[in-house]
Amino acid sequence: MKKIKEIFTRVKELQHVDNEDITPLIWQLICYSPKFPLRLPQQQLLNEASPFTLEVDDPHFSQSILKFNGYIWGNGSHKVLLTHGWSSKGADFIDLITALRAIDDLQIIAFDAPGNGSSEGELSNLLLFAEAVKAVISTYGAPDIMIGHSLGVMANTIAIQQTGIKPSLLISVTPMVNLRENFIATMNSADVPKTAQGRFFENFNEIFDVPTSYFNLADIYNVDIAQKHWLAYDRDDKMTPFPYTQELLNRHPMITSKEYPDATHERIIKDPRLIADVLELVRNNQ
Repeated sequence: MKKIKEIFTRVKELQHVDNEDITPLIWQLICYSPKFPLRLPQQQLLNEASPFTLEVDDPHFSQSILKFNGYIWGNGSHKVLLTHGWSSKGADFIDLITALRAIDDLQIIAFDAPGNGSSEGELSNLLLFAEAVKAVISTYGAPDIMIGHSLGVMANTIAIQQTGIKPSLLISVTPMVNLRENFIATMNSADVPKTAQGRFFENFNEIFDVPTSYFNLADIYNVDIAQKHWLAYDRDDKMTPFPYTQELLNRHPMITSKEYPDATHERIIKDPRLIADVLELVRNNQ
């Protein structure tokens, strides 16, 4: 957390300097993902897994090949892939993974996206998340069940569409729906002036060859993405405001959803109510 606080402070300082282009710092503010150490129970969970390391190309930030780490529990015939959110890691699914391991005939796969957890990368982005999902699918086969949290939901969606797979069950937990608005909220929290925000969005378009507005889950969502899609949300989520989730649900009514009051964005993946419902969905899918 120390580095992100330093970046935040530096952005607030430089914004008052005349003609100072703070775009490079804004990239760090938005794309640096703090890495939190493993807790002892998480390390014990990983010790019981079969580890693996795969690679993805990072043409936008490091211009290099990045290695990312993953973990497999079990060797069942039904494959479950979990994709974590921003500033997180595979082991943060510890409660859900522990519960899933009690179900017979599952193979459970989780990973640390590039720039997150134990994986390589100074800066990260949505496309690196999606490329990691695609690399896991390419190596270990199409999952029957895909579970994503926050940014991991959008990464799963992109990976599914680009690989052409169709999971029998897609579970989306507090999805990041509107990436542009999330960027704006982050910049506003650091009091970044509108002119500097505009320069950042122009630079984003130049680097990725698409505007940030493209990354709106309600727009890019394909109705044929999975045989069944179930979504969990907290109406008072501060990280992913409910109006964006509501837009997604209104435009794609085939998505089944359930509210978890007071779950919060970060802790919902530990919520006993959610875990019980996910276990039931998984069992019914076998």
